[in-house]
Amino acid sequence: MSRAQEPRRFAALNPERKSGSQAPKLDGIVFDVDGTLSNQHPLTTGEPQNYMFAEMRSALGIQKPTDILDHIYSLPQNEQEPAMQKIRDIESTAMIKQTPQPGLVQLMDYLQKRGIRKGICTRNFDTPVNHLIEKFMKGHDFAPIITRDFRPPKPSPAGILHIASSWSLPSANNLIMVGDSIDDMTAGYRAGAATVLLVNEVNADLAEHEHTDLCIKKLDELIEILEAGFEGQVGREAEGEGMKTGEMARGVLGKG
Repeated sequence: MSRAQEPRRFAALNPERKSGSQAPKLDGIVFDVDGTLSNQHPLTTGEPQNYMFAEMRSALGIQKPTDILDHIYSLPQNEQEPAMQKIRDIESTAMIKQTPQPGLVQLMDYLQKRGIRKGICTRNFDTPVNHLIEKFMKGHDFAPIITRDFRPPKPSPAGILHIASSWSLPSANNLIMVGDSIDDMTAGYRAGAATVLLVNEVNADLAEHEHTDLCIKKLDELIEILEAGFEGQVGREAEGEGMKTGEMARGVLGKG
């Protein structure tokens, strides 16, 4: 899907700050789960969780850059379920270590206050997702929740487009996809949604990717952005105009 060179914009959610803006209304936000809403790092919170994906690849006997789900679906039919169970076992173990990403509850409370719809699009299976919601976001509604059973998975835009359709929207153009991986950014971009990268030391290179509109370090940083009116990077393909996402990432991570 082609994207205009102007930055993605949405009207301020604070009615007192709209000031006649012609920017479109935000229709909802779609979230990734692992590394975005939740963190399963075994030692600290707020850190990348690449260890889990390394364990999955080791269990399957594959190396980067082979996609885990693509590999499983390429196996003979009778080998797919045993391979999938290996992945579920790792995810179930990681689920015990689940902690909320910094700013999670504050952002969810804010979105509920402003009446913003929330959906989930993840490559995980449903048990860890439901566990996260029950443990850290009880009382917050996410619908629909797209998990591994939905195919094709990210980076296909199909899951996000399905969410838009379920909300009776003609397109995903007025949605935001929040995630921490290239699959999240690409799925959002291909769906026509704006994209927000939860940036960290591991994924900072994605800040300069053409599929990334905006970077945040903590989830609750999105509150003020939405209150004042969302504005993505200026002209993805227009060199020399405005602050690029790479500059934003360095600022977010506190690097000059």
